[in-house]
Amino acid sequence: MSGGVDSSVTAYLLQQQGWDCIGVTMKLLSGEVIPPTDARPCCTLDDAMDAKDVCRRMGIPHYVFNFTEDFQRKVIDKFVCTYLSGGTPNPCIDCNRYLKFDRLLQRARELGCTHLATGHYARILQDEDGRYCVAKGLDPARDQSYVLYSLTQDQLAHTLFPLGELPKSEVRRIAAENSFGNAAKRDSQDICFVPDGDYCAFLERELGKPFPPGDLIDQAGHVLGQHHGAAGYTIGQRRGLGVAAGARIYVLGKDMEKNTVTLGPESALFSRGCRCTDWNWMMQPPTEPFAAAAKTRYRMKEQPVQVSLEGEDVVLTFLEPQRAVTPGQAAVLYQGDRVLGGGTITEVIP
Repeated sequence: MSGGVDSSVTAYLLQQQGWDCIGVTMKLLSGEVIPPTDARPCCTLDDAMDAKDVCRRMGIPHYVFNFTEDFQRKVIDKFVCTYLSGGTPNPCIDCNRYLKFDRLLQRARELGCTHLATGHYARILQDEDGRYCVAKGLDPARDQSYVLYSLTQDQLAHTLFPLGELPKSEVRRIAAENSFGNAAKRDSQDICFVPDGDYCAFLERELGKPFPPGDLIDQAGHVLGQHHGAAGYTIGQRRGLGVAAGARIYVLGKDMEKNTVTLGPESALFSRGCRCTDWNWMMQPPTEPFAAAAKTRYRMKEQPVQVSLEGEDVVLTFLEPQRAVTPGQAAVLYQGDRVLGGGTITEVIP
């Protein structure tokens, strides 16, 4: 229970269905996060107190588990390493993979619990052969299936998503009807450990040193200006480049060894495919190429792709070139509402 309205209503609905519930909050950060005035991070002390208050109202136990070391090692350190290698990480996926559905599920079992429930807007379906998969939440504006592709069959068999068939408006109505203090609480924004969105400053604090300035270059290698740390730029970025040009220009790539950031026209952002590693299949692992649909960013509509296997790697070829496919992000395959599998993009195919 994060202290937000989603996990609070999750606990309420399960209790109404007859489940014997325990509320748990993960302590992930060693210090209190002080957010800027316009941000709404999660994982603060106030959030934990909100979760405890909801549990008190429901008459169920509430525990706080200290997972700060795991979070630092599995999520923050990987976040830093991915940026230093020129990629753009998705720490929420790693938090789900290594903390919520690994360490927390393990702790739930130690407490004698049969299932772990979260407030994700997604569903779990089971095929006739008994195999489980994640499916999209029925509210398309809230669907979170993209960040859940890494769940294993064992994890899916012991996980519940009670909000998968509800719209957010109904969740808030239930919370208000039951006088939950967080019924109107704003959703968290950005990454919990970077609430101001200044990734470069966070990375510099973690590393204990500033990033050196370097050249902003065009596709031909001509210097257009200076950057203040290549790690702080993301593929497809347009704002804040500090370069005057006759047309709109975007970040096309980063060379961390040479400490350069390449800029160019939007047309150069499109690619015809990508290579992915660390893949998790929810469907039976395929032996032949097949057609599916894929998302390479959280907020995009899935696009038709041809899927092929090259050893342990999965190669996606788009039927239409796609914009700003980014190493470090996740590629997730769908068949209708069902997630077929997903992995980490390691290479973009021009």
